[in-house]
Amino acid sequence: MRGTIRNNSLSIFFGVIFLLALIGQALTGVALYNEQQVASGLDQIGLGRYLTSSAFAVDVSENWQSEYLQFLLYIFATVWFVQKGSPESKELDKTGRESDEEQKVGKYAEAKSPEWAKAGGWRLAVFSRSLGIVMGLIFLLSWLVQYLAGRVAFNEEQLANLQDPYGFAEYLGSPEFWNRTLQNWQSEFLAVGSMAVLSIYLRQRGSPESKPVGAEHSATAQEG
Repeated sequence: MRGTIRNNSLSIFFGVIFLLALIGQALTGVALYNEQQVASGLDQIGLGRYLTSSAFAVDVSENWQSEYLQFLLYIFATVWFVQKGSPESKELDKTGRESDEEQKVGKYAEAKSPEWAKAGGWRLAVFSRSLGIVMGLIFLLSWLVQYLAGRVAFNEEQLANLQDPYGFAEYLGSPEFWNRTLQNWQSEFLAVGSMAVLSIYLRQRGSPESKPVGAEHSATAQEG
């Protein structure tokens, strides 16, 4: 049991702080929502109703879609683009999808390679892209939820202000939708770009996200 926890401590750690942050967002979110309800002379709602509301759904989904977009782009961009000196980059002469031998697939698969890596055909084609496919599906689903829930939440405000609600197409082209979307995208792109560049010159001893402390700045694709 202790060994299982230690071997999976990274995913357990992020799973726990994710749940704590989500609970905190729900509690503070319902408090803020009710403050706005009181200010508008409307009835307050309970936590259960808030968790199933469009307001909570759009706040959660707009962050999820941007996070999964960040990793989706990073997965594909690092296939073709490199950054000299960054541990986040492949070696400078290995751009592209690499050979079957380098990827250990088909006849080059090893005894303990995943079965679909040995199989070839459509199973190898799917498995070779499975990380990007799943990340892309989660991104699109989260973005769809943001769009649908965001339209409902936006129209509730429109009606409260005695203004006409937006249809699906009108909301898709609205500043409200794209402002919510782009304010998350720009922060994710900045964070990823900063990590790729700062890791050239800065170190974090013991982290695989950093080069070894004594590695030269131009060393690429080295992990500490």
